[in-house]
Amino acid sequence: MPYADGTGSKVRPCLVLRADRRGADVLKITSQDKSDRDDHVRIPTRSWDADADHDSFLDLGTTLRVDAGAFRDRAGTCDPALWRRLQPHL
Repeated sequence: MPYADGTGSKVRPCLVLRADRRGADVLKITSQDKSDRDDHVRIPTRSWDADADHDSFLDLGTTLRVDAGAFRDRAGTCDPALWRRLQPHL
């Protein structure tokens, strides 16, 4: 995922909103506590990261385009309740 300031990137989890052959539109996931922000949603982490000791936060503020070749692994499937919550943001 690219850094917000455009200076680089790092491997990090994301939620794929839609995809085609060239890439995908995604939302960033952070392990930093963003519970005080309206543009972030708490998401359960243990279902796709067994080593996690706390939940993560999904950044609803910015949709990013990621090239198909940039994806490393598939971690899991989005919880249906969370997916329904995301529909207004799609």
